Amino acid sequence: MQVSISPDAATMAKAAAQHGAELVRQAINERGQANIIVATGASQLGMLSNLVAMDDIDWQCVTGFHLDEYIDLPFRHKGSFRGYLWSNFVSQLPVPLRAFHYLSGEQDAPQECKRVGEILKQHPVDVAFVGIGENGHLAFNDPPADFETEEPYLCVALDEACRQQQTGEGWFATLDDVPTHAITMSIKQILKTNHIVCTVPDERKAQAVRNALEGPVTSTVPASILQQHEATTLFLDAPAASQLEKSY
Repeated sequence: MQVSISPDAATMAKAAAQHGAELVRQAINERGQANIIVATGASQLGMLSNLVAMDDIDWQCVTGFHLDEYIDLPFRHKGSFRGYLWSNFVSQLPVPLRAFHYLSGEQDAPQECKRVGEILKQHPVDVAFVGIGENGHLAFNDPPADFETEEPYLCVALDEACRQQQTGEGWFATLDDVPTHAITMSIKQILKTNHIVCTVPDERKAQAVRNALEGPVTSTVPASILQQHEATTLFLDAPAASQLEKSY
């Protein structure tokens, strides 16, 4: 794992987007196409705004995959990750993507896991854009995460700390409004990605960053598994890096 620490969130977001864009261009140059995974949440907004502004990526050669989504949440709800991805990524691109495979939790969630999982198996992923949750989660793999399953997508229960984060970021009015279950890409599937770009701003993530980066690899800190992925680059702003004990 490589670590990049920027003085502020804006600088961090630009650096993460530039690195991710270079990896996407590299895949297109080598294979004529690129497959990416796109995360959501407040932590990804700055990075995505920089990424869609890149004018030298042939987005028509890019296939995107959705990282996670709530079960039983309508597309038009403020907290919908499908809505987020459409508003902040897909609709902002200068040209259409080759394809973007959304997850829908409004129908048969286990069947949706199978449907998108089968598509994903045919598209080895070049770059995954991800973040880390306040509870150390990776995607919606809350602690203790399943490090063993080979299934590409899972239906999971969300813990209270995860749901509190969604309320704190303003996606839902109250904790009771936050769905209790979600679809998520599995840990092993995320680790199959050739390159991982992990963007984590904000002091409220500082303890999770320290645990993930400097603690043991454990399912109680799901993001700690990134220590075992050699092609992961972790982009932090100074507040998110404030509890780290080592120099990077």
